[in-house]
Amino acid sequence: MNVNNIILAVCVVGGIGLIFGLLLAYASHIFKVEVDERVEKIQGILPGANCGSCGYAGCAAFAEAVVNGTAPVNGCTVGKAPVAEKVAGIMGVDAGEVKEVVARVMCTGDAASVVYKFEYSGIDDCKAAAKFGGGSKGCQSGCVGLGRCAKVCPFGAIEVKNGVAVVDDEKCQACGKCIKECPKALIKLVPKKQRHWVVCSNPETGKFVNQYCKNGCIGCRMCEKECHFDAIHVENNHAIIDYDKCKNCGLCAKKCPRGVIVSIPRPGAKPKVVVKDTPEENQ
Repeated sequence: MNVNNIILAVCVVGGIGLIFGLLLAYASHIFKVEVDERVEKIQGILPGANCGSCGYAGCAAFAEAVVNGTAPVNGCTVGKAPVAEKVAGIMGVDAGEVKEVVARVMCTGDAASVVYKFEYSGIDDCKAAAKFGGGSKGCQSGCVGLGRCAKVCPFGAIEVKNGVAVVDDEKCQACGKCIKECPKALIKLVPKKQRHWVVCSNPETGKFVNQYCKNGCIGCRMCEKECHFDAIHVENNHAIIDYDKCKNCGLCAKKCPRGVIVSIPRPGAKPKVVVKDTPEENQ
């Protein structure tokens, strides 16, 4: 091959590349999708946790939804009020009331309170252990205690203490990842201002609960009868608080014979569960 042929080949290849480049540039211009600059601004002030607690796949998707009008400006539970105000400023609307929530583990059946059916020695994971008869604890609805929720928490807000998961209020950002991973669906988002909640989700009657858990709700309805605001009722054999009605008076917690209703007497205090020695049974 002589020099002229080489030059010709280079020119042909270069020409083809130039033509395709021009075509691609033209196509990108024709099919360009205009992005609202507000999306980028909103995404820039979001925490970047991409946790999905807002109901969208990530921060970028949430930002687009806000601009499109399908998501509220105060929908970021991790960013809370400060982020909501900034997002509202970009959108030119009022941020509205931001109700802060925190994750709560609706179980307090630790190693000292429950009866174990067997010793589990398999994969160190709650979902794996739950496949073996619901886990090693006698309570089929109780915390498995292997810390899957703690492992997925991006904020280090959950710790397994004595066989049961415990949430640190100050670290929790209500991202909801722990909720999705709990095989027993024991973790719920509760208003942060709520000073009382029920730490049991067992659907069985008191007769059976007493056989394997000292801290389980026995469905006696004493809390229900004591409440002056119709805020707590026994459903499916365990007490459930309606947080919209609850006034945080604490009468239900004082009346509960099992200490199943956790009470935080002042902001920043740690929850304490008191177990009574002679509980009333619900047959």
